[in-house]
Amino acid sequence: MKIGVPKEVKDQEFRVAVVPSGVRELTKRGHQVFVQSGAGGGVGLSDEDYRTVGATVLDTAAEVWAEGDLIAKVKEPMAQEWEHIREGQTLFTYFHFASSEPLTKAMIASGATCIAYETVEDRLRRHPLLTPMSEIAGRLSVQQGAKYLESPHGGRGTLMGGVPGVKSARVVVIGGGVVGTNAAKMAAGLGARVTMMDVDLDRLRYLDDVMPANVSTLYANDHNIQDQLRRADVVIGSVYLTGARAPWVVRKEYLGIMNRGAVLVDVAIDQGGCFESSRPTSHSNPVFEEEGIIHYCVTNMPGAVARTSTFALTNATAPYLFRLADQGLAILQLDPYFLKGLNIIGGRVVHPGVAEAHNLEKQTPDGLLAGV
Repeated sequence: MKIGVPKEVKDQEFRVAVVPSGVRELTKRGHQVFVQSGAGGGVGLSDEDYRTVGATVLDTAAEVWAEGDLIAKVKEPMAQEWEHIREGQTLFTYFHFASSEPLTKAMIASGATCIAYETVEDRLRRHPLLTPMSEIAGRLSVQQGAKYLESPHGGRGTLMGGVPGVKSARVVVIGGGVVGTNAAKMAAGLGARVTMMDVDLDRLRYLDDVMPANVSTLYANDHNIQDQLRRADVVIGSVYLTGARAPWVVRKEYLGIMNRGAVLVDVAIDQGGCFESSRPTSHSNPVFEEEGIIHYCVTNMPGAVARTSTFALTNATAPYLFRLADQGLAILQLDPYFLKGLNIIGGRVVHPGVAEAHNLEKQTPDGLLAGV
């Protein structure tokens, strides 16, 4: 199979979808790999690194898209890439369709097969291709929250860990999954007073057992959320529903009860955001202020630590990419967990979360796959 690896074009996105070790394995299996020149430059990987292991390095994105039957990316195709996508081509990347109707409609119109990293599951219904980026985003959320809490950035001027005689910051983490757990660990390590909130009591019991003494747990009903907001310095939103739009857990009117200069970090922004006042931002312009509350809503947070993120991501995605290259879409019929990653095929939406987000008809994948 011909695999294309274009350079990412999203703002300040330096990650690359396949590293040289992955290319080596693909070529060993008899596949051809076409990499756009400079695709790995943001993480210290040169064109020569790719050539050495058998990749063909092409000058332009258009050439890579034209050659690839299977396109491996990191982030969703941007508008300037849509013209390159053709019917029958397979795209393997993060899509987060529920947050973008234009992207969804463009991929439907293209006729391409869209397999989303974020909805692939394993036998325990975990998300193995989302987990490494969730770990990174959770840890980064605390770093960013601490930075924008500083006075020069308009924050309350509170040190995350405090000092003897002065209380540490209050950090509220809404959502006790992978993102929330990593955020809480980082905030606790800095000495903050952390409250973790979730609606899953079993998860709260587990977190209560494993977290350090400066982390407490609280059931995430509306009353408790509002109570925590009144005292919070940093609030981290880490709510995720597989493939679907994130629910709003903080309404816009709640901003009025918060302390001026508090920071909201919406890690769920890729899925539309879990704060009603959120809107997507970029690494170039990461924050905005509304009602005196700083909002950090960068849609590709792990891109800030591109080298760590690239290797963490490709450690997880490479085995799936190899299987997809070896067996084509037939692997989806053989593996029901990999099949969960299929969002769009042949102009039809097959993922329920995507269909519901945009009021589209959901098709079953079986007949569509059989016809490919």
